[in-house]
Amino acid sequence: MKKYDLIILGTGSGMNFVNELIDRKPDINIAVIDKDAPGGICLTRGCIPSKLLLYPAELIRDIESAGEFGINVDIQNIDFKKVMDSMRDKISSDIEMIRQGLSESKNVDYYPEVAEFIEPYKLKVGNETISSDMIFICTGSKPIIPPVKGLYEVGYLTSDTVLDMDTLPENLAVIGGGYIAAEYGHFFSAMGSSVTLIGRNPQFIPQEEPEISALSQRKMSDYMKIHTNHEAVEVQKEGNKKKLVFKDRSSGTHKEVVVDEILVATGRGPNSDILRPDKGGIKTDNKGWIEVDNHLETSMSNVWALGDANGKYLFKHVANYESGIVFQNAVLKRDIEVDYHAVPHAVFSYPEIAGVGIREKDAIDTYGEDNILIGFYSYEETAKGQAMNAEDYFVKIIMEQNSEKILGAHIIGPHASILIHQVIPLMYTPDQSPAPIMNSMTIHPSLSEVVTHAFYFAMPVYHYHHILGHMGQDNYTGYSNNNS
Repeated sequence: MKKYDLIILGTGSGMNFVNELIDRKPDINIAVIDKDAPGGICLTRGCIPSKLLLYPAELIRDIESAGEFGINVDIQNIDFKKVMDSMRDKISSDIEMIRQGLSESKNVDYYPEVAEFIEPYKLKVGNETISSDMIFICTGSKPIIPPVKGLYEVGYLTSDTVLDMDTLPENLAVIGGGYIAAEYGHFFSAMGSSVTLIGRNPQFIPQEEPEISALSQRKMSDYMKIHTNHEAVEVQKEGNKKKLVFKDRSSGTHKEVVVDEILVATGRGPNSDILRPDKGGIKTDNKGWIEVDNHLETSMSNVWALGDANGKYLFKHVANYESGIVFQNAVLKRDIEVDYHAVPHAVFSYPEIAGVGIREKDAIDTYGEDNILIGFYSYEETAKGQAMNAEDYFVKIIMEQNSEKILGAHIIGPHASILIHQVIPLMYTPDQSPAPIMNSMTIHPSLSEVVTHAFYFAMPVYHYHHILGHMGQDNYTGYSNNNS
């Protein structure tokens, strides 16, 4: 059995501070274990490859809208295989570079093997047994597959396996209604597939504000069929195609669609069934995510879990942040607690969505409706928004009334993932005040003005929903405790 100074399970964000560790301790001996291609989920089958696909899709949608501006353009051909090959070439070179670095480092023993705990601080890796008094668990997550009759036998794609495709399906069904489903629905429909999306939740992209989800569904329904509050029941083989039977969860009415492929995008779950953390004395919750304290330490001393492994927030930027917390606490012996008060996210669908902090309902539950202000401004009320024909899109800011502290922000529309960064830094100031953005100059005419103006138009919750109603968006109000 070989003993190491540190064992790192996974080659994603857990590797962020390896070079600094080696600089501090030139003789350190580290074991790095990953059964999959090195680089972590984000690089190998998550955010990087998907965004390499989504940019061409965005270009297609933008070109299709050129007619609105008097520009007549025809898309002659979309080379699906070239799009896929380009994505694979780019990530493959990065994967190979990481593999080479791991293999050549004199401080690192790289194990491209499956690992499982056999007792505390001891793991079986392939045919070997290794141990360490310090372990970083960053094992990522995997697609959740719902128990749909016939699905396994007929076959399906996931966000992992879809990256291996070379042929565009003429018809595609997507099981799921969250951000992964929305992004891949956008991609395949832009490439030319006829897409049918089936979401179990009554709300499309349920992680978002109801009014943003409703607008997103309305806009995206222009290029794919979206069925919310529906559940996949059965998959059958029909010739060389696949028939998906699904039902309305309210009425029980059954529907069906015949497609070439089925993409399952119903969320991601833990890898703890492979790792067997229970044998290492490491506690997990009832879903299998590894439990951690506010310092990201597990139930076993000096065993730390970050990224998807702890199930807190399944975002690469959160994993990167958490890797810094683990490094400070485990290596530098500091006492740093995690702070998730302003976790940002984006959905790279069309339209784009972005948010940071809490949602309106959570703000009302915490502070009371009378103590909440909503800042609101439409893209089309700015000169740049008008130039872009950006109809219906908006920025929503959530603030505490007494302190004017920013609690959250939510955006739907072009460049939402960029615009949200005007708000994120403000939420990391001591008082989370909007003063810096309100007292500074915003370039005119720029799209950034839509964010600045949203702070100037702060109003009570009931007034905000009253405005939505007057805009013909009554169905956006999804809160039981508002006065609209």
